[in-house]
Amino acid sequence: MKVPGARLNQGAPMLTIKVLGPGCANCARVAEVAEQAVRTLGAEAEVQKVTDIHEITKYRLLATPGLVINEKLVCAGRIPTAAEVTTWVANALV
Repeated sequence: MKVPGARLNQGAPMLTIKVLGPGCANCARVAEVAEQAVRTLGAEAEVQKVTDIHEITKYRLLATPGLVINEKLVCAGRIPTAAEVTTWVANALV
């Protein structure tokens, strides 16, 4: 799902955010927090939900849910706070 932002950061690349997990309520919450962070920053991102176990294992994830921003695993095994995700997304935009 593409999350459009206000495009405050013209020229910034679009982010790819992946939520890794079986599709449980915790995975859905991580996706919500990620989408909220993208909107807060006015960024543009594509949020993907990855449920395929073979794809998930490529990230060497020990516990779900996992959060990947631009192919970098930033969080695993817990639901990150909105502030954490906002910081990670902001750092990815630099």
